[in-house]
Amino acid sequence: MRIRYVFIYVCIFLILFACTREPEIKNPNTLTIASSADAKRLLPMLASDSASSSISGNIFNGLTKYDKNIVIVGDLAESWEISPDGLTIIFNLRKGVKWQDGMPFTADDVIFTYNTVVDPKVPTPYSSNYGPVEKVMKIDTHKVMVKYKEPYAVALEAWGMGIIPKHIYDGKDLSKPDVNRNPVGTGPYKLKEWLSGQKITLEAFDDYYEKRPNIDKIITRVIPDTATMFLELKFGGIDYMGLTPPQYKLQAQSEHFNRYFQKFRYPSFSYTYLGFNLLNPMFSDVRVRRALSHAINKQDIISGVLLGYGSICTGPFPPESWAYNPDVKTPPYDKKKAIELLKEAGWEIDRGVLKKDGKPFVFSLLVNQGNEARLKTAQIIKEQLKEIGVEVNIKVLEWQAMLHEFIDKKRFEAVILGWALSRDPDSYDIWHSSKTKEGEFNFVSYKNEEVDRLLLEGRRTFDIKKRQMIYHRIHKILADEQAYIFLYVPDALPVLHKRFKGVEKAPLGIWYDLINWYVPKNRIEWYN
Repeated sequence: MRIRYVFIYVCIFLILFACTREPEIKNPNTLTIASSADAKRLLPMLASDSASSSISGNIFNGLTKYDKNIVIVGDLAESWEISPDGLTIIFNLRKGVKWQDGMPFTADDVIFTYNTVVDPKVPTPYSSNYGPVEKVMKIDTHKVMVKYKEPYAVALEAWGMGIIPKHIYDGKDLSKPDVNRNPVGTGPYKLKEWLSGQKITLEAFDDYYEKRPNIDKIITRVIPDTATMFLELKFGGIDYMGLTPPQYKLQAQSEHFNRYFQKFRYPSFSYTYLGFNLLNPMFSDVRVRRALSHAINKQDIISGVLLGYGSICTGPFPPESWAYNPDVKTPPYDKKKAIELLKEAGWEIDRGVLKKDGKPFVFSLLVNQGNEARLKTAQIIKEQLKEIGVEVNIKVLEWQAMLHEFIDKKRFEAVILGWALSRDPDSYDIWHSSKTKEGEFNFVSYKNEEVDRLLLEGRRTFDIKKRQMIYHRIHKILADEQAYIFLYVPDALPVLHKRFKGVEKAPLGIWYDLINWYVPKNRIEWYN
């Protein structure tokens, strides 16, 4: 008994110590970030998960990018001209840009990247990224002409795809791990070290075309558990993390925390959803999907999981998007309606268990390890669906294994995932019925002829009002059919150590100006 009390006192002491101790900063001009999962592939056309793309985005540049106000501006292209009919774009490439091995960036690299992405042998989910391109031609060393078969409204954003160097990757199998683990880009940071499952270290590229970044290194540490992340944040092991709602509300409000960390809150341009394998007969009936949506209380999830830091998601576009349809509402929480729809679909309650042809309604729900919000969401859904006789078995899997061994191969029944969305509402890759091959984004195998047609029309229309009408219709169809059960739009709740200056929240978030972040010289000297 005495040993037990000693243990409790030690735990209390450690918690109090963590709440009052100043973070110990060993490398003041290094930005250390936490990630719940390791990266998989760093070449931009293969970096399809968030852990990979966040690293890849610091190594590679596209021809275009978004500025802080979500306006497309030049990146590797300093300017461009678009023909009046919208069928031709001439990109004027920046001169003097170097690859991280010192070789010059040229038009050949742009053409090579395009040919790579559209090559059917390359397992990329972005094969339709460039849309109806007819041909890409080199005018001279720093000028590229792109001709389209038809107008393509997403063209400028599409050319934000990271460009890769021809002289390094020509003739190589890009899917091989050794190729993806040794990326060479034009970006502000280059790969220094990758310890699998532990950390990825990037160091500033001295010859970056804009300027050398002020921050010497970016280290991304793999920490699957958010509670461990938060302790590392307090003790100085990391400088940045996205807080969970409980951490933000209950642990990040103290005077001590606010002394050392700057906090941000803004709606994330993303949503979380419950997706079904629509090839499974259990979920192919739209009445079943609608019934399950009626049986899930989304507001309870927002209150219980997000602690109010979020809003109900009604469809594939968040409220901040101009494509969002305000007339679409989520199916209201209504267990009676859910049971009625299930009966219409041939399911009956038998001693509290929902059955059809004598077989119970049971399915496995996948969530990725380290994402507490998704796990808690799954647990709430499990309990809510149990009330209508549906049994849910939750399986927690390591992120890369879940993604590549289960999702890509369609070896799943249901999954909780989220989309971090592009600012343009073009969602052809997610919803078009042709994008269901392994590694592509329509892994739920959704198919609707009208949606297929509208997705193409949305790409071909430049008039913003006409495009808005198209995406409003897409929003309504996907919501009516519950292609996913759209759950919630979470708030982003990032925190960053206060020694980093030049960080400002904008419509695009806070990461748009990373190369200009800095640690004042006197702070570096003080920590050293």
